[in-house]
Amino acid sequence: MEIGFCGPGLMGAPMIRHLLGAGHAVQVWNRTRAKAEALVPDGATVASTPAGLVGRAEAIFLCVLDAAAVEEVVFGANGIVAGVLGANGNSPVRWIVDHGSIPPSATRAFAARAAEANIGWIDAPVSGGVAGAIAGTLAVMAGGDAADVAAVTPVIGAYAARVTHMGAAGAGQTTKLCNQAIVTSTVAAIAEAVSLAQRSGIDAARLTQALAGGWADSVLLQTFVPRMTQSGQPPIGALSTFQKDVDTIAAAAYETGTPMPVSGTVQQLLRLGAAMGLADADLSGFIDVLHTPRKKG
Repeated sequence: MEIGFCGPGLMGAPMIRHLLGAGHAVQVWNRTRAKAEALVPDGATVASTPAGLVGRAEAIFLCVLDAAAVEEVVFGANGIVAGVLGANGNSPVRWIVDHGSIPPSATRAFAARAAEANIGWIDAPVSGGVAGAIAGTLAVMAGGDAADVAAVTPVIGAYAARVTHMGAAGAGQTTKLCNQAIVTSTVAAIAEAVSLAQRSGIDAARLTQALAGGWADSVLLQTFVPRMTQSGQPPIGALSTFQKDVDTIAAAAYETGTPMPVSGTVQQLLRLGAAMGLADADLSGFIDVLHTPRKKG
């Protein structure tokens, strides 16, 4: 399939490489052109604008920061929809697949606007992080028309182990908010446990071994205890991303009348981190908000 892809960042770049490896032709656009050009040796081509993708692609995938970025890329003056409408029926674009994490309400509005241009919208946020993108084992939670989701699922399979259709437009984003509520609360709890261990005089790095196989064990525990107890770990994301997600969770909780006191506490912890200048810190930076010094080496 001919594919357009907007946003070759930490997540998008390995996803694009998997698509190319699966035999798909991929044309890439990014606000910073150099990030798109870095994929040319892998076989990608580069578009100058999002509208430039519509001449060849049947499906255009998005992996951009937030709802404002999605709106600009899709509905802006040089966006995808403008390109499709300007082609006077000669564009092959049939689907937009949004892998970003944005509010469900925004997704529903975008899907309705895209439908006016006869483009199907699939909200398909992912879980698994950079490691999952590199390994091609992401979990994708999808919202949209069942036929549209089924049409793009084989393509997404190039970098995902599983695609689960959760319902109409916005359902994928709501599922991702559920995921992020669990992830952010768990990482915050791990930071508290590490802090307690260190302040009690035991080696917190051994928590992964001590708790392995028990109810507290998880991929998050095994990932974040080393990151919170050792320096020099490569970054896997920024606390500001967690802040964005938790703020979206809070908005969805307000809209639906859902009590979420734990997520509310995590939101305040992240706001404190931002006030401390830690917005760009690694996701393990919860531990720094708690003022626990890290072990060197």
